[in-house]
Amino acid sequence: MSELYDTTKERERLILVGVNTDDDESGTRESLEELQELVDTAGAETVGTMIQNREKIQSGTYIGKGKIQELKNAVALMNATGIVCDDELSPAQLKNLEETLDTKVMDRTLVILDIFAGRALTREGKIQVELAQLKYRAARLVGLRSSLSRLGGGIGTRGPGEKKLEMDRRLINDRIAVLRREVEDLEHHRNLAREKRKKNPIPVIAIVGYTNAGKSTMLNRLTNAGILAEDKLFATLDPTTRNYRFESGQEVLFTDTVGFIRKLPHHLIDAFHSTLEEAKYADIILHVADASSPQLDAHMDTVYETLRLLEVSDKKIVTFFNKTDLIPAGEEKILKDLRSDETVSGSVKTGQGMERLIEVLERLANDRNTEIECVIPYSEGGKLQLIRRYGTLLSEEYVQEGIRVRGIIPKELEGQL
Repeated sequence: MSELYDTTKERERLILVGVNTDDDESGTRESLEELQELVDTAGAETVGTMIQNREKIQSGTYIGKGKIQELKNAVALMNATGIVCDDELSPAQLKNLEETLDTKVMDRTLVILDIFAGRALTREGKIQVELAQLKYRAARLVGLRSSLSRLGGGIGTRGPGEKKLEMDRRLINDRIAVLRREVEDLEHHRNLAREKRKKNPIPVIAIVGYTNAGKSTMLNRLTNAGILAEDKLFATLDPTTRNYRFESGQEVLFTDTVGFIRKLPHHLIDAFHSTLEEAKYADIILHVADASSPQLDAHMDTVYETLRLLEVSDKKIVTFFNKTDLIPAGEEKILKDLRSDETVSGSVKTGQGMERLIEVLERLANDRNTEIECVIPYSEGGKLQLIRRYGTLLSEEYVQEGIRVRGIIPKELEGQL
């Protein structure tokens, strides 16, 4: 009788480790809670957490010697398969921890890269993720020849992680050069699309926010985009653009962007720069914030800091405080964002506040418009379609000289009429 073999992949059991350098360790605890969500999203199980209070992170081993021994005992006691540190580890820290603990060692950056590898669907997304992974690993090959087997990948070794085991530094650098050229080519095409969009006077509204705040659900609610929307971190990775027409006839484009997160790896910011820049070239920023999150203020700070790094400025910002339906009765809070131009509260899921949000966005989009009254010669009757497509035609009258029109159009179109 033939034997049956269980081919189910065993779920990794991980201990999370953080270093607190402040008097109050609440921020570190919140960061570890988020790291636990990341680990869960990546498909592993958290079996314990550990925080060490220090004046600064230990340069050689991340945590102190006493804590390392305590961690080693915890790994054995909890039958853990590895640890995840809440900060990005240097090559020396990674090497020393692996040698001392004799277990898989990962950091927050590697877990996020691992999630991105599993989420990327388009060619551009996959290229950007692989580039970020390779740049991360290239910096950690020095002195790690004996432990390359542990560097094969993150949780589940998704994406290009496994094939890096056989690559030396030269091959990785060659691959990075190839990917950079591909990214530059994609960036060139994206810039051409942006230039074309600039000539097209349809306003662009970029949806930004902390990961899992409800951006994709927002785009689905507004435009029936049909993109994946799950209660997970980084449920969607590739940006999506859809058009929308207000009741007045004004047309706009909504663009979803990659979710932001605290300690977003700089490798990802570099690799996804052209994608994240969608916010930079938008006319209006729609900031979706999770009002039910205990870390609401910290999440909003992260979003604005990321926008600052992307040099997004001089944009009208509308903050939508989402998920107010999840705030328990009696725990309501004052929702405000002094850095935005307008704020609206509600729930994308239930539709509460959406009507008010659309009114605000329509008003801001119309601020870019101007009212005109002119006569268009019959020989140039095609210009009437410009008004109908990009603005609102209030009236038209056929007279001897041509078509007398009154309407509202984007200011960019004034010179074309």
